[in-house]
Amino acid sequence: MNFSELGKVIEQLGKDRGIQKEVVVGAIEQAFMVTARKKFGIQGEYEARYNQEDGEVEIFQYKNVVDAVKDPIVEIEHVAAKELDEECVIGDQLGIKIEDPHFSRVDIQTAKQIIFQKVRDAEREILFAEFKHREGDLVTGIVRRYERGNVIIDLGKADAVLNRREIIYGEQFKPGDRVQGYLSEVVMTNRGPEIRVSRTSPMFLVKLFEAEVPEIQDGTIEIKAAAREPGHRAKVAVYTVDRDIDPVGACVGMKGSRVQNIVNELQGEKIDIVKWHDDVSFFVKNALAPSEITSINMNHEDHVLDVIVEEDQLSLAIGRRGQNVRLAAMLSGWKVNIISKAKLQEKVKLAVENLVQLDEVSETAAQMFVQIGIMSIIDLSATSGEEISRAIECSAEDAQKFIDAATAAIENDDIQNEPEEESEIISASAVPSQRMGMIKDSRPASAEGEEDDDKFSDAEKRLREELAAFKLK
Repeated sequence: MNFSELGKVIEQLGKDRGIQKEVVVGAIEQAFMVTARKKFGIQGEYEARYNQEDGEVEIFQYKNVVDAVKDPIVEIEHVAAKELDEECVIGDQLGIKIEDPHFSRVDIQTAKQIIFQKVRDAEREILFAEFKHREGDLVTGIVRRYERGNVIIDLGKADAVLNRREIIYGEQFKPGDRVQGYLSEVVMTNRGPEIRVSRTSPMFLVKLFEAEVPEIQDGTIEIKAAAREPGHRAKVAVYTVDRDIDPVGACVGMKGSRVQNIVNELQGEKIDIVKWHDDVSFFVKNALAPSEITSINMNHEDHVLDVIVEEDQLSLAIGRRGQNVRLAAMLSGWKVNIISKAKLQEKVKLAVENLVQLDEVSETAAQMFVQIGIMSIIDLSATSGEEISRAIECSAEDAQKFIDAATAAIENDDIQNEPEEESEIISASAVPSQRMGMIKDSRPASAEGEEDDDKFSDAEKRLREELAAFKLK
């Protein structure tokens, strides 16, 4: 079978689509082998070879040499076999070239379909390999169309998908628009490689900084963490070991030129650049800027920070719709509780007033009780004598007197067992969550005054050292 143009087609596919010659030849050979098996019998054993010198696809049928033929598809008589190969003996397998297979138009069409499918599969593998190693890079392309709300972007050799969930809120694209994004993932599907792009990932923000700030590219400045609420606000933590370089100033640029380019790309998203620090409490103070922090209490076991601020700093620390505290939690990886110092003082005052109703409890003793989380007479009655004696350095007998007095007061029901006004001390709370190694989104901050008794009581216990420092009026 002579195909005068076959060699040219093979060469052209290699040039135009980057497919290796061996892959195309293999596809052609397999296609004609399948077609031969379909035409001459599936029981037979066939082989197709591409003869590069003649530009011809040669098809061979293998038969076993026997004395008497029972199945002509797989067997040949010894006498007939010797005409083809004088040295063959019974038991040998002889390859016989099919000189003129007389393939029909349907057979040729089947072969073409197989070749096209193999070529497409090879193209998909090439594209997958080419873009797979580019995961984590910035890519730029042209918007071609919308499919079910997703934006299809032409990257040149392949199309990428910008999922509607990965588009910054409020963005609108038209065909022909130039779009930049973060290549988050390349996966192989039944339809070929799918290249997924994101504009909401915190890594998109990181890569934009790497592109804009040479000091990040050469490793002088390192981005330690990034958190975003896409289209609204973001925080980036930067660090450098070079004391002569201000990492924040380098990222901002002259008159804000560097960061402004990134803000423009992110549709006006406000970006806070903060210094990263090994000390989490110091780092969170930076992350909660511009609010001024009075003090921070840490619970290393539960990864919780209780941040105490003055009343006039409360709204700044929480931020608009809780954005500031949420982003600080995402950036640090710790749960962050924002607490008003005035509320805390008021709660301590009410707790002491409740405890001193007992004649046996002085104001000093009441403040010591508050330090270990005893906020009412009921709490006192439920506390062990050992914990009380350790808190106020008294004997076990005296500790038991406190417990007995509290128990008697509750039974007689002649005094107020709980503070008159129950005010929650946590004004906002945010829990971090992580995505792709960088901290991304989190649940909304708790509304002020929202009830969550277990969470608040734990926070109160963690604040016992802070409570001791407050002076009651």
